[in-house]
Amino acid sequence: MMDKEEYAIVLDFLQNGYSFDNTPSYKKTAIVQALGKDHLGLLEIVPKKEANFVLHEEVYIGEGKREKIHHVNGKLEANKLTPTAKGELEFVVKAIVIKNEQKFVDFFNKAPPLTTRMHVLELLPGLGKKHMWEIVEERAVEPFKSYEDIRKRIKLMPDPIKILVKRIVSEVLGAEKYNILSGR
Repeated sequence: MMDKEEYAIVLDFLQNGYSFDNTPSYKKTAIVQALGKDHLGLLEIVPKKEANFVLHEEVYIGEGKREKIHHVNGKLEANKLTPTAKGELEFVVKAIVIKNEQKFVDFFNKAPPLTTRMHVLELLPGLGKKHMWEIVEERAVEPFKSYEDIRKRIKLMPDPIKILVKRIVSEVLGAEKYNILSGR
């Protein structure tokens, strides 16, 4: 079960609802496809009647008075994402990863072993045992302070932002067994 989100980022706005919906057009409701800002889950949202949205807009979906949102239908399955929403997903995730640097640097500082043979860090694309051990050893000396600090202290480290974005997008689209970064 996903924790409740306060804010979501608009991936697509379907003013006339889904094209595959056979409901008569005068009965269709508009739909906003969005990504939860904190827990990074896909959401299907019903806007208020006259509301308009732009891509990447942040909207309040929490409890209480909502300016543009009528209600949240719930979790959105990845296979219902429009091509536009799929195309915007990586950009939105990258913006979140950059904006919440400390949260994701803390992930590198605190990520635990998954099993006795596998570490959570190894689930990040481009990180194998060698990088994982370097990260674990370096964070024991001193916790990482930023993405730049990770890059400087870990030899041949892939760009932390890129690998986080790649992993989160993969989790959001349902392609991963373990969701280590998203609340899917």
